[in-house]
Amino acid sequence: MRAAPIAFLPTCSPGYLTRQESIAVSGVDDLFIRSLLDKNQFHDPLDEALNLGISSATWPLFGLLWPSGMHMAERMARRPVTGERILEIGCGLALSSLVAHRRGAQITASDCHPLAHAFLDENTRINGLTPITYRHGLWGTAALRQDGLPVLTEAKDATVSGEFDLIVGSDILYERDDEGTLAQFIGEHAARSSEIWVIDPNRGNRAAFHKHMALAGFAMHEQVLDQAAHDGVEAYKGRMLTYTRH
Repeated sequence: MRAAPIAFLPTCSPGYLTRQESIAVSGVDDLFIRSLLDKNQFHDPLDEALNLGISSATWPLFGLLWPSGMHMAERMARRPVTGERILEIGCGLALSSLVAHRRGAQITASDCHPLAHAFLDENTRINGLTPITYRHGLWGTAALRQDGLPVLTEAKDATVSGEFDLIVGSDILYERDDEGTLAQFIGEHAARSSEIWVIDPNRGNRAAFHKHMALAGFAMHEQVLDQAAHDGVEAYKGRMLTYTRH
């Protein structure tokens, strides 16, 4: 999976800079992805992100392409297309959703960042695709605001609802989550017979997540995804976690 040379485009907001890349994912046509220029971008003039508990330091993370997301996109490119209902959680730039949508799968993308929907719409547009269903997806308690004021958790978009046959998420185990809020969120939206895919770049929080998923009735299979650097592709260390419930 490689990115072509970057084309810098006029920013879609006066507060941050973007770039556009052609991303090659084996099994599908190349996708054009507009992303933030780098992880130093920040623009939250109306405190929309702050009111959802998203700090200035974590604000840009949704708008970058991450290695785990690239690995998930490859998996989605190999998934047989059926009538199953698919949900991507913590989608960020939603590369996996774009891959699945281009192949004709029935997918809903979700995230809690206030700009995720706009970037998704733009990336579907520049690829000549019809709009992807987007929902606001937030699990657990939002982080405390830096100024000490109460955190608001309301968003412009409708929240995730219904049940799905396959739920996917890449690099979503970024905090310990002893209370199991992520597993609870997944359990609320997973069909009785369902499959969950999580790609984790060894952030050290798998044990607690395994425990809470087991309590929710899911069996787990773990696959090592480590690969050495090759042909311009950086080395990667991580795990593919597959949970099933029947």
